[in-house]
Amino acid sequence: MTVDALTVRGLSRSFGELLVLDDVSFSVAPGQVAVVFGPNGSGKTTLLRCVVGADRADGGEVLLEGRRLDETDPWTRSVVAAALDDIDFFPDLSVVEHLELLAFAHGGGADPVEEVLAELGLEAARDQLPATLSSGQRRRLALASCFVRPRRLLVLDEPEQRLDVRGRAWLADRLRREKAAGTAVLMASHDDELIEAVADARIEIGE
Repeated sequence: MTVDALTVRGLSRSFGELLVLDDVSFSVAPGQVAVVFGPNGSGKTTLLRCVVGADRADGGEVLLEGRRLDETDPWTRSVVAAALDDIDFFPDLSVVEHLELLAFAHGGGADPVEEVLAELGLEAARDQLPATLSSGQRRRLALASCFVRPRRLLVLDEPEQRLDVRGRAWLADRLRREKAAGTAVLMASHDDELIEAVADARIEIGE
């Protein structure tokens, strides 16, 4: 029997008196894209942060391939790639050095780096420091940081943001390739066209 890549059970999160997540449960199978959607302020980003361990839920559990997800566990870090809204970059490393370090640190090699730079249109910025990049380039670097390393679960917070038409077409194609490779994808998105192109399941919150 195939074990779900990601299982979320009864997740809840409050900020003071404000209940943001209330008993959220779902699962994502390998090779499946699940899209979280809901109005602004409904808790989509909070949900993704709780799933990857960047924020601590008040209740419930998150299982990764049947094991309780622990953000400090080296195994968890080796199989989960995430691009959320507050990704940090190494400030003293160039774009290409940043990607090469991530690739090697997670047990891969430099082979995918040049391909990913080309796919995301970052070749001209390869020797720049993150602080010198535009907001759009920083967003593409965040995505590139996920795609140069091994992964079995990919978590993305509105990955279409600041991508042009060509970039969004690339993203849809890339997510299809992730599915074909057996990667489970959990993402929040407002892009109806992207959702229609790749989503296998929809998770509505904040109804």
